[in-house]
Amino acid sequence: MEYLIFILVFIIGTVFGSFYNVVGYRLPKGESIVMPPSHCPNCNTRLGVLELFPVISYIIQKGKCKHCKVKISPFYIIFELLTGLLFLLSYISFGASLELIIALTFISMLIIIVVSDYNYMIICDEVLIFFGIILCAEIFMINGPEAFIKAITSGVLAFLTMFALKKFGDVIFKKESMGGGDIKLMFIFGLVLGYPMAILSIFLGSIIGLPISLIMLKKNTEHIIPFGPFLAAGAIIILLLHIDINTLLNLYNI
Repeated sequence: MEYLIFILVFIIGTVFGSFYNVVGYRLPKGESIVMPPSHCPNCNTRLGVLELFPVISYIIQKGKCKHCKVKISPFYIIFELLTGLLFLLSYISFGASLELIIALTFISMLIIIVVSDYNYMIICDEVLIFFGIILCAEIFMINGPEAFIKAITSGVLAFLTMFALKKFGDVIFKKESMGGGDIKLMFIFGLVLGYPMAILSIFLGSIIGLPISLIMLKKNTEHIIPFGPFLAAGAIIILLLHIDINTLLNLYNI
């Protein structure tokens, strides 16, 4: 029975992942996320019901549009699978608890941000505001007023710390060192992860992103690297592994 639940959670994740792809692609361009309906970006043919099934439709169609036969970017299936996997890992980590709702909301936001930041170097304010409000409401209702105030305080501290790091980077590199979206994102990291862990996500994301950035810099003549995906990776690791300040202190004492 448990394996059936795992499969169901994974499938639900891929369905949401398909939608998050659409949001991440369209929102930065100022397009509606519902109209027009899903279509081939090459021939503009509206996709049929069978073509909308996440992962399966890509495999059946051999990664090509059913109508014009142009190759579909593997980016779509990668993020559908990634979202399904993260939903499953969240369920394994939090179980069927109210905290799972917060975790899935947070991860949903991060998936959209990764798509938009990777493709357009943009973290949309609309995404941050929408999910910020939802997460605030969830934290208040699930954890209570005291935890809510603590979360808001952590968010503000994380935001101010990231802002200070940006100003320091601007002085060191003598140019814009970080996008405004990354700074605003840290407020939500503080909400969900707490202040110390939100800052840890910066360093963890930097460690994850260093080798990838070195490869990308060779191909990117403008030397502009989206930092959002690396921040997201660091935050997800902290979230799913339940890393907190006590975990770090225990490691230090070993």
